[in-house]
Amino acid sequence: MILHLASFRWVDSVTDDDVARLTAALTTMASQIPELRSYVAGPNLRLRPSGMDYAVAAIVDDEAGLHAYLDHPAHARVYAELMGAMLAERAAAQLPLTQGELA
Repeated sequence: MILHLASFRWVDSVTDDDVARLTAALTTMASQIPELRSYVAGPNLRLRPSGMDYAVAAIVDDEAGLHAYLDHPAHARVYAELMGAMLAERAAAQLPLTQGELA
């Protein structure tokens, strides 16, 4: 399994309402992509210092599942309609997971 982590920093004009709309759209998007075994997205709680405003964590079975998720039309639509205009910076990483690490 693969854990895909993405973090985002917003442009200054992004509002709390923009973030709420994005979170709702991402949640709906995730329900349309069968390759996603787990998905969570939301604003950074800022419990520790960080320059990022938002994060996504997605779990898929394998590289093919990752590509299916990232290339899915619903994913592209969220980026095109909402996230693209919000982005100042994006970072992503993929980590291998075993079943025991999910507990």
